[in-house]
Amino acid sequence: MENLDLQEIRGQLDGIDSQLVELFERRMKLCGDVAEYKIGTGKPVYDGAREKEKLETVTGMAHGDFNRQGVYELFSQIMTISRRLQYGLLAGHGQRLDTGFTMVEELKRDNARIVYQGVEGAYSHAAALQYFGDDADVYHVPSFEDAMVEVEEGRADYAVLPIENSSAGAVSGNYDNLVMHNLYIVAETQVSVNHALLGLKGASISDIRRVYSHPQALMQCSRYLNANRQWTQFSVENTAGAAKKILEDQDIAQAAVASETAGKLYGLQVLEHGINHDKDNTTRFIILSKSPVYRQGAGKVSICFEGLHKSGSLYNMLGNLIYNNVNMLMIESRPIVGRSWEYRFFVDVEGSLGDAAIQNALKGISEEAVSMRILGNY
Repeated sequence: MENLDLQEIRGQLDGIDSQLVELFERRMKLCGDVAEYKIGTGKPVYDGAREKEKLETVTGMAHGDFNRQGVYELFSQIMTISRRLQYGLLAGHGQRLDTGFTMVEELKRDNARIVYQGVEGAYSHAAALQYFGDDADVYHVPSFEDAMVEVEEGRADYAVLPIENSSAGAVSGNYDNLVMHNLYIVAETQVSVNHALLGLKGASISDIRRVYSHPQALMQCSRYLNANRQWTQFSVENTAGAAKKILEDQDIAQAAVASETAGKLYGLQVLEHGINHDKDNTTRFIILSKSPVYRQGAGKVSICFEGLHKSGSLYNMLGNLIYNNVNMLMIESRPIVGRSWEYRFFVDVEGSLGDAAIQNALKGISEEAVSMRILGNY
């Protein structure tokens, strides 16, 4: 008898589901008509006030807290799907997002000047030479922001900056710098990281009391360094700068965490090889330009955006990627200065600015976000 009752219930559910599908298709047909109207009048797809009013109305029709919450979520999704449909129809009528970017066959390299942060022997130096070649015209400045200013003010054509490490995570300050400066990511390169403990010639590990390096390098070698409790760790601007400090100070109690290349450059002795605990450690560097261009065949788009400070805002923003079948590669959040507990999101997606799916997804985010900026296609 119980099985029979279950079968009856399932039959009723199937019938309701069939009606829901029919009603959904009828609703999408009407949404298509709305899109045609908006095409003719130039009205935006997203109407926040109308959606808020609609959600309040349908939620009020439900009975009980659980059902009201469920109806709210259901209709939020239905309206999200509706917007995806309308963005696609608008794109089909030529109303595409103006990205401001131009496609080029190759990046300009002839007589290009490249700036990086740090000193000779830094991993940023290695990244610049790896991407532009050993004969490239490269020079260095003290800080990441200095490097960006060099490009902004025309003294350099490109800046090479670290953005993410495979074991220590994001270089957070450079995400903030991307918002503050009007530059664009045009390429990236990855450098394998292999840290050594470097000291003065004639020094031994038992002499060491103070260790200097970039905060990320200290983190990447934390297991080894923390096992030596007699050492005090100090953060400096970059790894090669730490090696240079050891040479300049001539203090046998000091050591640096840096590459063996930096050690050779500054005449230091390797006290311990390969002290980073992740032996596949890699840092991703971005190449920044003043020109909003992207190479033919570029396969990654980076954006940043701010959503409304309310429940479900990020979910709705990312829905633009989901319903356009755009693959998200990375997401990072950073606090918004002056607005406590509010965040700006950085997202990398797979694709090109010339792709219809990317166009539709970015158009949706741009209309629904408080602000959105395309950081680059590379």
